[in-house]
Amino acid sequence: MTAPALDPETVRPHYARFLRPGRVLLTGHSHQAWPDVAREGVLESFDDAAEHVDDKWSRAFERADRVRQGVVERIGGRPDEIALGSSTHELGVRFLSALPLARRPRLVTTSGEFHSLDRQLRRLSEEGVEVVRVPAAPLRTLAERLAGAVDERTAALLCSTVLFETSAIVADLPRAVSAAQARGAQVLLDAYHAFNVVPFSVADFSEPVFVTAGGYKYAQWGEGVCFLRVPPEPELRPVITGWFSDFARLDAPRGAEVSYGERPCDRFAGSTYDPASHYRAARVIELFREQGFSVARLRATSLRQTRRILSGLRGMEVLTPTDDHARGGFVTLRDERARQWVSALRGQRIWVDARADRLRLGPAPYVTDDEIDSALMAIAALR
Repeated sequence: MTAPALDPETVRPHYARFLRPGRVLLTGHSHQAWPDVAREGVLESFDDAAEHVDDKWSRAFERADRVRQGVVERIGGRPDEIALGSSTHELGVRFLSALPLARRPRLVTTSGEFHSLDRQLRRLSEEGVEVVRVPAAPLRTLAERLAGAVDERTAALLCSTVLFETSAIVADLPRAVSAAQARGAQVLLDAYHAFNVVPFSVADFSEPVFVTAGGYKYAQWGEGVCFLRVPPEPELRPVITGWFSDFARLDAPRGAEVSYGERPCDRFAGSTYDPASHYRAARVIELFREQGFSVARLRATSLRQTRRILSGLRGMEVLTPTDDHARGGFVTLRDERARQWVSALRGQRIWVDARADRLRLGPAPYVTDDEIDSALMAIAALR
């Protein structure tokens, strides 16, 4: 049974500070509006610091544990498998540093990865690491071609679950994951454009599988709240390692070998961070529970809204799949004037974004049909 979509009119009261009169926010694939409770979380973090000073960390760690629990409620796994970081890049670098690149100097990825991973892999290739970029198109054969690109020299397969340029879901990804694991390669899935809008479960993939994502987009957590799901096995030893990785034994004598904590997530922990981000996220997670903003209902809402957008873009070069099962949470159209359109629409208080010649429209649960229609009319007038 399909979950019911959310009614924007019942959602909107929770976003009073972001939803300014006359402003249409179609940035749901990037910076979603924060619920008003997010501000309460930031103020709470300040008050804890003011009252407890350096003793605030026990309270901060409790908020971090709430974030871990919020993650596993959405993707499965266990809280002790969730390493936290300020960005997926930070977490991805720790993952890369744990790979046996001297013995297996090959990484397999796609041509459709987000800038943070793509740039880092390009830089590694300049230093001699073999980076194979499998073309993202045609999408229907991507998983098969990824599987075929992995060999016994491959240290890892790194792939998005939803492509950031087109909102296309990578189909048959478990097949590529299993093929990579059969050849002894690690797997890192970037689920950022799926988390909280496209159903995703660790249980859908054979182990071991690493998963990274964050709260800047569909989770509405804001900046600085990203995670890496760490499988219990194998016990990789990241070279890039923060002092929180063995926090419980800080007072122990320093040994010859660097040690790690007992939990899977400890191995990929960082160091001192701004806890305000976790206070903010914890309050938003609590709101989503209270209001029943489940992934199923968020998905139903997203599909209904993206269908409406697609129907209003007929006659334009739309890159996003029209099939509900193949589409993520936003819609992309291609036009050489995309960046000019972003500026023109901003002048009408309609917020969208562009990547080169690709205009991206991202709805969110608080966006009304009238707002979507007004944006579509404005785009039609620019053609």
